[in-house]
Amino acid sequence: MQITILIETCICILLLWLILCTNATPDLKLLLPHQHQYRQEVVQDLHRRVNVSLSRWQMQLSLGSSAAKDQYSCGGTGNPIDDCWRCDPPAAGDWASNRQRLADCAIGFGRNAMGGKGGPVYEVTDPSDDDDPENLNPRPGTLRDAVTRTGPLWITFSSNMVIKLKGPLIVSSYKTIDGRGADVHITGGGCISIEHVSHVIIHNINIHHCVPANSDGDGLHVLGSTDVWIDHCTLSDCADGLIDCTEGSTAITISNNHMFHHDKVMLLGNNDDYVADEGMQVTVAFNRFGEGLLQRMPRCRFGYFHVVNNDYTGWGLYAVGGSAHPTIHSQGNRYTAPSNANAKQVTMRMEAGSEEWNRWNWTTEGDIMVNGAFFVASGDGALQDSAVSAMASSLNPQSATFIDQLTINAGVMLRGGGGGEAAVPSTSTSSSGRPPAAMLVVTVVIPALFMAFWIRWLW
Repeated sequence: MQITILIETCICILLLWLILCTNATPDLKLLLPHQHQYRQEVVQDLHRRVNVSLSRWQMQLSLGSSAAKDQYSCGGTGNPIDDCWRCDPPAAGDWASNRQRLADCAIGFGRNAMGGKGGPVYEVTDPSDDDDPENLNPRPGTLRDAVTRTGPLWITFSSNMVIKLKGPLIVSSYKTIDGRGADVHITGGGCISIEHVSHVIIHNINIHHCVPANSDGDGLHVLGSTDVWIDHCTLSDCADGLIDCTEGSTAITISNNHMFHHDKVMLLGNNDDYVADEGMQVTVAFNRFGEGLLQRMPRCRFGYFHVVNNDYTGWGLYAVGGSAHPTIHSQGNRYTAPSNANAKQVTMRMEAGSEEWNRWNWTTEGDIMVNGAFFVASGDGALQDSAVSAMASSLNPQSATFIDQLTINAGVMLRGGGGGEAAVPSTSTSSSGRPPAAMLVVTVVIPALFMAFWIRWLW
């Protein structure tokens, strides 16, 4: 009996040490589901693809021959996402006959989002919405009917249309909403809700004037979902956020969007007590944060956030902010401060004193500060995973001097059948190094308690 008590005591001490230890070794760090183990590899892959695409674009321009221009008649810009689906085989200038090529072109943490790849094409022909948005049998031909179907589906639009929703549009797994070739506007109640699903791509859609209707009135709300890619959308004037990602969502890329005329732009993280967001990993790239924006570009909690090659044309309160010790890696952005002398700072920390937030890893690398903008960095800057530290030192982020080129087509493009720009190994841990409590319970505490009861019974 004494030996049993001794063993149980040792197990309890071990558990307390694992939870409270502030210097956990890498072998004891635990991953949440869908978390990328080597996050710096994802960052470096993005830089590699940007560098390759821009180099190819520059080479084609330098050739200056008609043959070179013909080869790049697809409209290549040096943006790796757009050049992928517009210029690379099998699209090679004919994207309309190879729409699903898009699913191979994501970068960053949402790069594995498949959307409806491999599924049939569903053409939306009816812009109306059901009076009862909870109807289990939506009218065929509507967007609501398309997004609620099971299995992979690639959703397109037969013509220009304005879809005024009566309630949130709940998107199921393995769906691509592809607005290329049409001028598609989604507005009204909701609007788009991606809840507890995976593999969703939203591309080339105007989203605006969304109001509460059994929802907060976000333009796009990603909740408890993974492998999500939001690309080339134009968003403005919604009741709450333009893009909110909460409640354990991860593996997300938000790219090539144009946002304007809004207060709370982008929320990444549910609240300061929702520790499941420790596993959130989000890439924010090639976006244009336009006129009339106040704050949250983004506002982060917990997690790891790569903010890269975006164009900030101003803000009311701040551009990039957060609480609950998020890691924010800002690279190659252009931050243009507003004229207000009291709002020049890019960053804002909430719910923490300087002694605490000075330990948060917020870094700036290759950013351009315009009109007096300044970024307050913090933490030790140790953002490289040991497995790729050598590679990271040889692949630098693309200079913010290319911002105009990388964001030239931000927002909705290829409207109404034509081209043109927009219309209107690391794990998630706290800054102290503690593994997430939820994972400790599942992977350590429960097995240990089971072992203790087994030993007592055996003895």
